[in-house]
Amino acid sequence: MRWITHPGWPGNLLAAVAGSLTTLALAPFDIWPLAVLSLALFYLGLRELSPRQALLRGWCYGFGTFAAGTSWIYVSIHTYGGASALLAGLLMFGFIAGVALFFALPAWLWARLLRRTYAPLADSLGFAALWVAQEAFRGWFLTGFPWLYAGYSQLDGPLGGLAPVGGLWLVSFCLALTAAILCNLARMRQYKAALVTALVLLVSPWLAAYSLQGHAWTAPAGKPLSVAALQGNIAQSLKWDPAQIDDQLALYQDLTLKARRTDLIIWPETAVPVLLDNARGYLDRLGDFATSRQSALITGVPIRQEVRHERRYFNGITVVGAGEGTYLKQKLVPFGEYVPLQDLLRGLIAFFDLPMSDFARGPADQPLLQAKGYEIAPFICYEVVYPEFAAGMAARSDLLLTISNDTWFGTSIGPLQHLQMARMRALEAGRWMIRATNSGVTALIDPQGRITEQLPSFEPGVMYGDVVPMSGLTPYLHWRSWPLICLCTLIFGWALWQRSRARRQVFTTTPAQ
Repeated sequence: MRWITHPGWPGNLLAAVAGSLTTLALAPFDIWPLAVLSLALFYLGLRELSPRQALLRGWCYGFGTFAAGTSWIYVSIHTYGGASALLAGLLMFGFIAGVALFFALPAWLWARLLRRTYAPLADSLGFAALWVAQEAFRGWFLTGFPWLYAGYSQLDGPLGGLAPVGGLWLVSFCLALTAAILCNLARMRQYKAALVTALVLLVSPWLAAYSLQGHAWTAPAGKPLSVAALQGNIAQSLKWDPAQIDDQLALYQDLTLKARRTDLIIWPETAVPVLLDNARGYLDRLGDFATSRQSALITGVPIRQEVRHERRYFNGITVVGAGEGTYLKQKLVPFGEYVPLQDLLRGLIAFFDLPMSDFARGPADQPLLQAKGYEIAPFICYEVVYPEFAAGMAARSDLLLTISNDTWFGTSIGPLQHLQMARMRALEAGRWMIRATNSGVTALIDPQGRITEQLPSFEPGVMYGDVVPMSGLTPYLHWRSWPLICLCTLIFGWALWQRSRARRQVFTTTPAQ
């Protein structure tokens, strides 16, 4: 315990180990109690440090979190980005060291402004509020990196019932509050009122979540729709090879023509690896085939448009057959779809010149896709990991759709983490989610976040199943994160006021020298 709570390298090393436990709490391991343990160790490790010491301790925790949880980045850079093992390792280290700062700054702020060792209950509330602020800031700053959120551990855990009520961040708040209160129970024995309040705050979220498990917040808006989701399993090394394009188009055409008659036919991200302008004839023919079956075919395809007299390229989705609409991706993957500081970085290594790494960002006011008379909220790959962004589109929809190409991550845990986040979006929205990918994981997800159909990864095939259009809004879609934002703001304000009040009392009671 002394190593955990005191400054020095043993405590910093234990903080890194505590951060790495987050990975085991998430997919594919799903040992959800480790999320509480990780947060508790982080809290204990900060409780007696100076602000400067807390800054380093927070960075170590963040480094352990991302070193263990984002190993798939090395696969993308080395295997598919053309970087040597040494260079890929150095780039990954630099990335991890940078994003670990997202934990360092909140640790410093908590030790500097919010920590109140003489008021353990307020101390616990301040820690939980700052934890949520850290996750939200991490998902926004410089386009965000909303990965490895603690709340995902509860998708199949006891707190999952809170996701439709307040979203992922409400779950994260309750986890952080639980961890901090457990660490402070012994200190609150002498304060009876505080102890009773702490026990109520400790138990209530878990009881409420348990009572809400499986609750139907939304209702069917029509009859089930049959779905055929195609998984081509195109090797990433062949994906953008001009000599392989005709074979890829033929593969998806053959899978479609041989598939069973369904209402929706879904192809994955950039299943058509040529510009939409050049693929019009191909898609028109398949659109006629879909129309003859009264089906809507939805596919990923790069799109070229004129924007302010400039030719721009977008990662997009289009609908043919019994539907209409085009969607341009809004949340782009750094280095994969655009290169920050590209005037400096392009040409240095192959990783900075990946195919289709010069996409533009789509506008924010796009209409949803329409198919078979229903509104479909589309998310391309990375977009589904943004809780608030996804909620805004889901609230206008009857169905959710995400298409992706996770082949970049190989056989790492990245695709399974990605799938877990898509499942959480379905649970938050109370809507069915169709997920079509190039190599896995292609799946259908029900409004409770459960997988009803799934294809094996790294195998070509067609997944069949049914989805149900849904109407109504979950509390989270209706209110979004505003209630939680207000709560955290009140906690911050109260904690700062109490700190200022305590300092004034100390000042006024100190004898004059």
